[in-house]
Amino acid sequence: MTQPSRAGVIFAFAAVYIIWGSTYIAIRYAIETLPPFLMAASRFLIAGSILFAWAKLKGNDGSWSFAHWRRAFVIGALLLLCGNGAVTWAEKYIASSLAALLVATEPLWVVLLNWILTRERPNVKVLFGVVLGLVGVAMLVSGGVNHDPNQTHISSTMSVVGAVVVLVAGFAWAAGSVYANRRPIKTATSLAAGMQMLAGGSLLLMLGLIAGDLQRLNLAAASWVSLGAFAYLVVFGSLVAFTAYSWLLRNVTTSSAATYAYVNPVVAVLLGWFLASEPLTFRMLIAAAVIVCSVVLITTYGAEHTQAAEHTQAAAASVHDSECPTYRSA
Repeated sequence: MTQPSRAGVIFAFAAVYIIWGSTYIAIRYAIETLPPFLMAASRFLIAGSILFAWAKLKGNDGSWSFAHWRRAFVIGALLLLCGNGAVTWAEKYIASSLAALLVATEPLWVVLLNWILTRERPNVKVLFGVVLGLVGVAMLVSGGVNHDPNQTHISSTMSVVGAVVVLVAGFAWAAGSVYANRRPIKTATSLAAGMQMLAGGSLLLMLGLIAGDLQRLNLAAASWVSLGAFAYLVVFGSLVAFTAYSWLLRNVTTSSAATYAYVNPVVAVLLGWFLASEPLTFRMLIAAAVIVCSVVLITTYGAEHTQAAEHTQAAAASVHDSECPTYRSA
């Protein structure tokens, strides 16, 4: 089993950290004039079709396996339908920066889910890293970065509902990440990501049709800002960043991959300041530093844990079948 290249890991983390941090404000702009579920469904169906076709042209096989598609639909339902779809809907009622901050609870769910599944108590270092990251997020929240002057007309009730929905989305994304890490689609990363996006996109499309998004769609009234944000989400948010995340789930521990949830809020806050003139205070900069420190702690633990998992997998390879949980693709 080959070790992933350091350059590949760095690039993948950079894509997930920076690009996904920018997708929160891109989603906000996209759903200003586009129905949320239909926008999300179209985003993933387009990107998934491109990745799927590209992988097939390169000769990658395995897309007709029922087990692969079953896993693709489970992952797509958790990550894209319940995760991304919920966040997209919620951003109609809460600020994009607040959505990013609430999603930062995901690494905590990842640690707890892995603890339940493996019965192994997490390393003190990773527990401290999770707590430190949440402290950084709390500092940001207490600083008032969730204030959104453009949505004062939204009722406080719907704002609370939106916040709860995003918390549920964070748990769903954590569950999907743990499942994808333990039950990976054992084929090329581009093909696996394409299958997951096609599966999740089709589920989002069904939800959009049920919710009446098709009746609300009016492309003639769609703004160029929304259309540009949609194109950005397809190319960078889905094709680049989601593929990078899928690759990380095969090559690092879930806890390490999930550290993007601590960095994304920082990126979201900075973009809110730069693009929407939201306040950027010294308190926010200190919180960002705390969050980065938590990422270092969890990532360091993840590297150690991955090496240990490799030795365990090698020893167990002769007695486990192809359905055995694994940290990497076959």
